[in-house]
Amino acid sequence: MGGPSALSSPPPHFLRKKERILELLAVPDAEYNDASPKGSVDIGIRELIGEINALDGFVTTSSCAGRVSVFVEGRKTRDSETLEAEGSDAPRPATVAAVGGKGGGGTWLFVSHDPVPESEEEDVKRLLGLCGSIDYEADRGDSARGTPKDTRLVHFKFEPMILHVLTASLDHAQLLLRAGLQAGFRESGAVNVTSATAEAVTPIVAIRSMGLSFESLVGIQEDGVTKCTVSKDYLYSLVRIANERFEENRKRIERFRNAILDANHPPKKKDGTEWEDAQARRERKRAEGLRRKAELQEQGQKKENATEASDETLDSPVNTDLI
Repeated sequence: MGGPSALSSPPPHFLRKKERILELLAVPDAEYNDASPKGSVDIGIRELIGEINALDGFVTTSSCAGRVSVFVEGRKTRDSETLEAEGSDAPRPATVAAVGGKGGGGTWLFVSHDPVPESEEEDVKRLLGLCGSIDYEADRGDSARGTPKDTRLVHFKFEPMILHVLTASLDHAQLLLRAGLQAGFRESGAVNVTSATAEAVTPIVAIRSMGLSFESLVGIQEDGVTKCTVSKDYLYSLVRIANERFEENRKRIERFRNAILDANHPPKKKDGTEWEDAQARRERKRAEGLRRKAELQEQGQKKENATEASDETLDSPVNTDLI
């Protein structure tokens, strides 16, 4: 695919959707809210979001710059004993936790979209939201507690950037996907590539990479009591790995940014002029030819007028009174 001249103009229904999305993004941070734990666009990706949204045929619908988190998974089942203890009129959660622990009333203990401090002087448990948790090994000998009725796992997880972009056509989606794959976001893909109506398709592209993700179980919560199941040294190791992934994630984001901007803005040639594909060159040459033809016609008309004016002067009668 060549430069932007190869892309079709965005259809009207895409432009309407883009306008509505940009209106929401223009809301001040204090008033903006989304479904993420942070509730707003990440600072680390805000500039990229603005650059993509400034391009014709693209608008971001959701994003995350990358994050490290510690969370307690939600409840996976509601057994009969729990229902009886809570009473039949007790409110029931709308969902149960899926594989991985999300949903079902899970709790975020820690979320950061930036590298985590690695100083050994820091209390890593306090830093990761595990302050107040008890040591699991020390608590195992307490048999008086009996079998817990509610057991949930505590996860430490790093997730790289994920970006969802609404595109104006299949060609726009292909350009974006190519940029993502070249930058290292290997699991990128697109949905809504067909349409059941007469409207042109407007695919949604997900730029993502599972290769940088990693997850580790660091604790367990039994009947509301959080217990850390790993050592501080292990937690420090997880933090170091996450920070290394943050740096690689940053490099991939920059490569993606350069790829999508270069694809939409033709690069400069050695003489400083913009590169153009064959179609753009033909159009430019045609316009130059028409302009040159008009200039020659104008010059010819001026020369013809000047000749006629000279002939009229030569044919005019001589005033003999001055001889």
